[in-house]
Amino acid sequence: MTTQTVTAQLMLNTGESVALSSTFTDGTESELQTSGVVGTGGGISATSIGTFADGKMITAILQPPCSSGGSDGNGFVSYAYIARRGAIVACLPVGQLGVYSEPVNMAFRLQAGDTIRVLTLYSAAQKRQVALNVVTSVGTNAIFTATPTGAGNNNLTHVLSGQSFGESLQGQSIVFHYAGGREQSISAGSQVFYLNDRGLPKGGAVMINTANLQMSANRVGLASIALNDVARTVTSA
Repeated sequence: MTTQTVTAQLMLNTGESVALSSTFTDGTESELQTSGVVGTGGGISATSIGTFADGKMITAILQPPCSSGGSDGNGFVSYAYIARRGAIVACLPVGQLGVYSEPVNMAFRLQAGDTIRVLTLYSAAQKRQVALNVVTSVGTNAIFTATPTGAGNNNLTHVLSGQSFGESLQGQSIVFHYAGGREQSISAGSQVFYLNDRGLPKGGAVMINTANLQMSANRVGLASIALNDVARTVTSA
């Protein structure tokens, strides 16, 4: 089993800058906790972000959850989110160490019990995964993934419930989204398509390779979602 270290840096409304660092087993979603060492002034014990900052607000992501890349630099973070009582309450952008350009503004008040969940990937098969993050007009945050194994149509499903795109978001409108993937060259349009029940595109999100570009939310290709809609990536190999 391969492992890699994930780090992040958050700014709180109190002015605190919180470092996080944990080691992850690739392919297994786990928790990113506060770092035991935050600088020359000393450190804090590893703990959940909600326990450390209960009642405080995240005002900016100074460094998104980023991977060290493992022993040879080929590993990466697929997705990250803040979990509360078993649900996704805030999608988080992810990145690669050294590939980010500016802080991401955020306004999220933490509660005791909140945790940051992260999935790292490494193997050739794992690296084909595509991850889609969406936020809707009613405040739903959701993450969908698919891992293609060859040429064909690949419908994304919810990372927690396993439901389809339409089943998860029926009757809701996407207000912003972003998608990540490492193999845009074999994905049609280098994007995740939103398709209606007749298979016609109604929107979509361009895939970002975080090895080359900082991930950020956008409002291009938004859509209102019906029950039988799917989020799909079409691969040529």
